[in-house]
Amino acid sequence: MNPLDPRDDGQHHADGPADDRPAEGTAEGTGEGTPAGAEDARDDERPLVRLAAAPGPRGVAVVTGGSAGLGRAIVRRLADEGWDVAVLARGRAGLAGAVEDVAARGRRALAVPTDVADHAAVDRAADEVETVLGPIGLWVNNAMTGVFGTFLEVEPEDYERATAVTYLGFVNGTRAALRRMVPRDEGVVVQVGSSLAYRGIPAQSAYCGAKHAMVGMTESVVAELLGQGSRVRVCMVHMPALNTPQFSWLKNLLPQHAQPVPPIYQPEVGAAAVAHVARHPRRSTWVGVSTVGTILGNRVAAPLLDRYLARTGISGQQVDLPPTDLGPNLYEPVGGDLGAHGEFDDRAATSSPQLWATQHRGVLAGAGAAVAGAGALALALARR
Repeated sequence: MNPLDPRDDGQHHADGPADDRPAEGTAEGTGEGTPAGAEDARDDERPLVRLAAAPGPRGVAVVTGGSAGLGRAIVRRLADEGWDVAVLARGRAGLAGAVEDVAARGRRALAVPTDVADHAAVDRAADEVETVLGPIGLWVNNAMTGVFGTFLEVEPEDYERATAVTYLGFVNGTRAALRRMVPRDEGVVVQVGSSLAYRGIPAQSAYCGAKHAMVGMTESVVAELLGQGSRVRVCMVHMPALNTPQFSWLKNLLPQHAQPVPPIYQPEVGAAAVAHVARHPRRSTWVGVSTVGTILGNRVAAPLLDRYLARTGISGQQVDLPPTDLGPNLYEPVGGDLGAHGEFDDRAATSSPQLWATQHRGVLAGAGAAVAGAGALALALARR
C-alpha cells in the first residue's frame, strides 16, 4: 500500500495503537511522541494519510515543519479547531505521529516528506495536498533550523543551509500558497516569526538574519497583494522563547547545552496565537510580554541592548544539562517522533496574559469604553 495514495480510505488507522494516545494536555498524558532511539518497525509502517473522516468545516491547512516542536503544537490546535491538516517536514516518524494526532481529533490528515529549501519539492507537495485533501485555505510557514555559535565559528555551508531552510523555506511556502490562493481570491498565509526578527542576539546570527529577511519579504508581498486588490491575507506571528525540542537537535557549537532565553513559554501558547490569526487575520501579532519588550526596546534603545547582550547573550543561551544523542538536524532529520515539547517543561509558562489581551481586543475595548463612560457619568453627576 502506498501511504500517499489519495485512494487510501484511512480505515486501517483503527488498528494503530497510537490512535488511543491521549491528546496533549489531558489528564491521561501529554500526547508527546517517542524519543530518539525508541523507533520501531511501526514507525516505518504507519500511514502518512488518514482520510476516514468527513472534510473539516474550516477547510485545508498546511503546516511546514509540523512534525515536532511548535509546528506539531500548531498541527494539533488546527485539527482541534476543525481544519484538515497537511504536514510538510523531513522526518518520517514525526510526520506519522502528526498524522495520528490529526486523525485522533477526527480530522483528515496528510503528511508529505519535504525539504522546504527545495522550491520544486514544496510546489509538488502543494499539488499533492490539493489533490488529496482539497483547496488549501491556510498555509503556515514554520519550518526552521539553525546553528548555535558565534558568526566566525559557523561554517559557511552550515550558514547557507540554515538560511535556505529558515528564510527560503518561507519564500518557497509563500509562493506555493499564493500561486493557488490568489486565483481563487481567498486564503491566509501565516509566517511564524520571532522577537529575533527585529533584534539579533549573539550565537544565532543565521537564524536572526533569516527571520529579519522574512519580515522584509512579507512586507513586500503584503503591499503587492493590497495593490492588486486581493483578498488573500499574509500575516506574521512573532514568537517568544518556546520549550521545543530544537534546543536538543540544532547544531550546537557552544560549550554547554543550548536553552531558550527566559521567559520560556510552552509551544501551545504559540499555537493558540497562530490559530487565532488564522480565524482573525492581521498583519502582525506579537506573542508574550518578552516579545513586546524586545521589539519595542530595540526601537528605542538598540545601543543599550547591544551592550547588554554582549555581556549576557551567550551565557543566557546555555544551561548545565547532559548532552543529547539526537545529533544535529541541519542536513538530515533526527530520529524518533519528538512531539511538541522540549526539555524545559518545569520552566515553561502555559499561558500569556499579553496573548489573551491580543485575542480579546474587542472585549477590552468595550470594557474600557464602559469604564470611561461610567467615569464621565459620575463626573457629570458630581458637578450638578
